[in-house]
Amino acid sequence: MLQYLPEFITVASIHLLAVMSPGPDFVMITRQAFTHSRRLALWSAVGLGLGIGVHVTYSLIGIGLLISKSILLFNLIKWAGAIYLIYLGIQSLKSQKHDTKEVVINAEKVESLSVFQAIRVGFLTNALNPKATIFFLAVFSQIISPSTPVFIRLSYGIEMILATILWFSFVVYVLSNKFIKSRFLSVVHIVERVTGAILIGLGIKVILEKS
Repeated sequence: MLQYLPEFITVASIHLLAVMSPGPDFVMITRQAFTHSRRLALWSAVGLGLGIGVHVTYSLIGIGLLISKSILLFNLIKWAGAIYLIYLGIQSLKSQKHDTKEVVINAEKVESLSVFQAIRVGFLTNALNPKATIFFLAVFSQIISPSTPVFIRLSYGIEMILATILWFSFVVYVLSNKFIKSRFLSVVHIVERVTGAILIGLGIKVILEKS
């Protein structure tokens, strides 16, 4: 087991840097933290981790290589992801200014999403991210040795899923802090519109990028 420790550290470090870099997942979780309760935002963080699980699974069974070799399959994922980001962005742009007291009630008491819906938002955001397809294919084919046993590879995947959940849970805890959140309550509609514009921009960027 110890012989795989250097490989594990390399994989974990690269993934942590990737997950901490700003992207659609960070923008989405910021929106969730500001516009919903901490509980629902945390469930969205779980969804982000489960979305990573999709990429880990197909990389382990070799489908990732098939996707990377098939322009049609990759473009289907690419367009589905782009459309979903644009959809989230449009929903955010519709945000209206509310009374501060009303925002508090909506965010902390009246949960406008179910747990399933909160998880689904996070799950689809990462599962439909075409860049994640290439990232995980690179990790599992270039960094992880072909001789590494499947159960060791699986442990790498589990670590990446847990690291994703823990990182974004930390982000949620910071952004949903009462002191921080109270400073944004009066402009939460602006924050939502800005994140909406960013999500739409990311979606368009994905569409325009060459396969």
